[in-house]
Amino acid sequence: MTQPTLTPIRFENGIWQGHVQAEAEPKLEARYLGETLDGIELSPAEDGWDLRVPIPVTALSEGVHCFVIVDVTTTRKLADFTVIAGAPAADDLRVEVELLRAELDMLKRAFRRICHDGE
Repeated sequence: MTQPTLTPIRFENGIWQGHVQAEAEPKLEARYLGETLDGIELSPAEDGWDLRVPIPVTALSEGVHCFVIVDVTTTRKLADFTVIAGAPAADDLRVEVELLRAELDMLKRAFRRICHDGE
């Protein structure tokens, strides 16, 4: 029997959605702050099941909120996702990478201008 795989689809209107490929209907749970979330839904779909995880309102607040989706049968983590909001988002590594990219683009333009002027 193969292990289920979970592919993220989208996060929209407070609901995280994914597609689970598995031979039989999996028993899944979503966890937030060590607690199991209520209201997750699995519905049959082509080649597996569609998963819907409603995000609690308490997680839509300032800070970094991490969620984990687990196969209850094997206790194996299938996926995780993070919701980031408010001031801590400024300290997020992704923001730093974007700033570095912007600086690198600026340096590339300056370098090309210097090389072009030197010809």
